Amino acid sequence: MKEALFDTSAVIALVHERLEVDDPPELVAISIVTLCELHHGVLAASDAKRPVRLRTLDWVRHNCDTLPAGNEVAPRYGQLMAEAQRATGARPDAGDTIIAATAMVCGLPVLTRDRDFEAFRGVDVVFV
Repeated sequence: MKEALFDTSAVIALVHERLEVDDPPELVAISIVTLCELHHGVLAASDAKRPVRLRTLDWVRHNCDTLPAGNEVAPRYGQLMAEAQRATGARPDAGDTIIAATAMVCGLPVLTRDRDFEAFRGVDVVFV
């Protein structure tokens, strides 16, 4: 695969667990949501855990393209949110939905460890 959108769980696994991907992407992209979650993780971490989280954030800054959630993503977000809610009866996580919508708009697969992405029909999801 040429490029993929990694969600937060996949980024953390890639950086800390030496994640093995069968067909690794040449380019790793993340959603602005993942960048926000990583920043939050650093600020919310205990003093003991902060260095590890900073290392992840630093890796992302140097190795990933950050994709925005703009005007093209918003309608897909609404579509995915509504479809998933109708199908499951539960409202999906907003951050996961923005990540899925970003991947859909950009034509990228989402690499994740989060089974909640199964709710998003039409999104190419690769579980790692």
